[in-house]
Amino acid sequence: MSEADTYRQERIKKLERLQALGVDPFGARYADTNPVRGIRERFEAGEAVSAKAAGRILRIRGHGKASFFDLSDRTGSIQVYIRKDSVGAETYEVFKATDLGDVVGVEGKVDRTRTGEVTLFAETFTFLTKSLRPLPEKFHGLKDTELRYRKRHLDLIANEASREVFLKRARIISGIRRFLDERGFVEVETPVLQPIYGGAAARPFVTRHHTLDRDLYLRIADELYLKRLLVGGLERVFELSKNFRNEGIDRFHNPEFTFMECYQAFGDLSDMMDIVEGMVHRLALDVNGTAEVTFAGRTVDVTPPWKRLSMRDAFRAFAGIELQGKGLADLRGVCDELEIAYEACMGPGNLIDQIFSRTVEPHLVDPVFLVDYPVETTPLARRHPEDPALVQRFEPFLFGTEIGNAFTELNDPLEQRRRLEEQSRLHEAGDEEAHVLDEDFVEALEQGMPPAGGLGIGVDRLVMMLTGAESIRDVILFPQMRDE
Repeated sequence: MSEADTYRQERIKKLERLQALGVDPFGARYADTNPVRGIRERFEAGEAVSAKAAGRILRIRGHGKASFFDLSDRTGSIQVYIRKDSVGAETYEVFKATDLGDVVGVEGKVDRTRTGEVTLFAETFTFLTKSLRPLPEKFHGLKDTELRYRKRHLDLIANEASREVFLKRARIISGIRRFLDERGFVEVETPVLQPIYGGAAARPFVTRHHTLDRDLYLRIADELYLKRLLVGGLERVFELSKNFRNEGIDRFHNPEFTFMECYQAFGDLSDMMDIVEGMVHRLALDVNGTAEVTFAGRTVDVTPPWKRLSMRDAFRAFAGIELQGKGLADLRGVCDELEIAYEACMGPGNLIDQIFSRTVEPHLVDPVFLVDYPVETTPLARRHPEDPALVQRFEPFLFGTEIGNAFTELNDPLEQRRRLEEQSRLHEAGDEEAHVLDEDFVEALEQGMPPAGGLGIGVDRLVMMLTGAESIRDVILFPQMRDE
C-alpha cells in the first residue's frame, strides 16, 4: 500500500468515527456565513464582532482541551480558537476527528489573543465535509507549477495569491461588460461550431458532425458572424467568447482562450482606439486602484492617450529595415538573414508577421498603437485612404506583447471577395493559416454593411498584465497540458 493510500485509510477511519458520533461527514447547508476578509475588516475598524464563518482547515495547533486552527475561505484566512469548555465535550470530540483539509463551520466572537492575532473564539463548531485525501506536502505556498496547473483545486486551496488572480479575472471580465454596456453595445452569441472558419489567420480544430455528415470547425474568431449582425441592423455588438486555435503552447498562447470582439457601425479605427485606451485604463483603476501596471518587472502608465506608431516607422527604428517596396523574395531574404524559419507556402503577410515578432515586438513596452499595416497582412481591413498599399489597422501593445487587433472594417464586397480569393490560393498552396473564402459572408456584405470599426482583445493576456501573472496558464483555471 502506498503512503497516499495509508493516509487515505486513516482518514476513512476518522470518517467512521464521525459517523459513530452521529455526524454526517458530508454535511448539510450552513447558511448566513460571513466572508473571512469582512470579519477581519469589521473588527480592525473597531466594531465588536460576532461572526459565523465556514471554510477549510489549513493548520491545527495545540492538543488536549484547547486548540488553534486556521480557517480559509475564498477571501482569506483567520485563526480560530476552540475550547472544550466553550463548545462542549461532544462537539470537541467531533473536532478531534478532523484533519487538515476538512471543511467546517464556526460561530463566535472575534478578539485578539495575547500575541495580538485576530482570532475567532468558537462558541459552536459544525463539521461539514470530510477530506479523504491529504493536502500535498508543503501545501502552504505550493510551488510545483505543473501540479498547480494539473490540479487547480490544490493550487486554489494552497495559494491565496492564485485565488486573488482568478477573483481579479472575474472582475476584469465584468468590467469589460460594464464598459461596453455603458456605450450602447449589445452582447450577442455566435456559433462555436462553424462550417467555414474565418476572421483570423490560424489553423483550426476540426470535428465531425455525424447527423449532418460533415466536418465542422471550432471557432477561431467571431468576426465574420458579428459583421453579419451589423448588416442586420444591430449597430453595436460584442461577444466574450472562447476561441480555439490549433497552434503551439507557450507563455502567451493556449489553444483555448478567451477573446472579446466588438463592432461599431458608423465608426472607424479612432473609435476602437478610444475603447482600448478607456477600457484598459478603467480596468487598471478598478482592479488595482492605479493606472500604473507592473508586469515582468517593468511598470508602465496606461493613462490615455497612448502613443501611435506606424509599422513602417517601427521597422526602421527597431530593426533597421525599410519595409516599403519589399516583395516576397525580399522578405524571404530578410528571414534568411535573421535566421527566421519559414515555409515556402507562406505569403508576404505571414513573413512580415514573422519578422515583426522577432525584431520589433520586444521593443514595444510602453502602451502604443501600432498602425498602418501592409495590405498583405490584413485581408479584412479597409485600405488606407492616403496609401493603397496599407490598411487601416492597429494592434495595441503592452510590455512587448500584442493584446488585441482592430480595423476600420472592409465593407466593399467586391474588394473583400478579391482578397479572400487570394488568401484561398495561399491556403491551397499549403499555408494552413491563410483565410478561406466564406461565400455566405461575402453575400451578407453585398446586402450592405455600414462603415464600421472592429476590435478584438485577448482577455487572457490582458488579465496577465493587470495581475502580474507570468504565464497565460496562471490566468486560465484549466489550461491545456501534455499527458503526464
